[in-house]
Amino acid sequence: MPAPADGSATERLTYGDDPSQYAVLTRPAGTPRGVVVVVHGGFWKAEYGIEYAEPLVPGLVEAGWAVLALEYRRVGAAGEDGAGGGVPETLDDIAAGIDLLAGTDLDLGTVVALGHSAGGHLATWAASRTRHQRWAGGVELTHVVSQAGVLDLVGAHAAGLGGGAVAAFLGHAPDPADPEDAAVDPLRQVPLDQPVWCVHGADDAIVPPTQSQRYVDAALAAGAQAELVEVEGDHFTVVDPASPAWARTLEIIDAL
Repeated sequence: MPAPADGSATERLTYGDDPSQYAVLTRPAGTPRGVVVVVHGGFWKAEYGIEYAEPLVPGLVEAGWAVLALEYRRVGAAGEDGAGGGVPETLDDIAAGIDLLAGTDLDLGTVVALGHSAGGHLATWAASRTRHQRWAGGVELTHVVSQAGVLDLVGAHAAGLGGGAVAAFLGHAPDPADPEDAAVDPLRQVPLDQPVWCVHGADDAIVPPTQSQRYVDAALAAGAQAELVEVEGDHFTVVDPASPAWARTLEIIDAL
């Protein structure tokens, strides 16, 4: 983890026995404004880990937020217990990781989920997870910021995003008529109670902006609060701490 801002404190928390079942909590100096849960992307694949979330932590901490960066079981990542990720294991981990916050002394009046790419999917899904018995209860999110999120699993599979990543994550091709698939697809969980901002690079060729546009259109049509924030750049610009796209994301979070 990069060195935290002066006066901050960092600790590693675990929520299971698998090596991937952990989170890193960084507290700012002074009283936090709230909590931002950062969920990394990588098409849910084992080769992409928490190191893709780490660069975003210092800026959030410097802005006064406590930050919980989540690691989780990914597709192809079999740990000591032999269980890799995918559905439902990855989703179990995201829910359990967020629920670590209940065991802290942090004020949970504002809990923002921030996720990039597949992490955008997981962050947005987490806002709906308490609707479903398997993941009911636990810490409630208050806001979601999706960065180039995979928010329409059926459309993402049809477009071949991530080289078949959606089918690998689900364990099968998504079925629009399957309620279990619907439970893990953000587009099919609108409307959310929480406001959602979809920050997306106009030149993103990995997860096209239509993923965010379709989600926002559906959310607004269903009466939810959602906004498409199109920025200049590609898929990774939105998670570059030196970019105007990341500065725009910080502005959104700062205004909460």
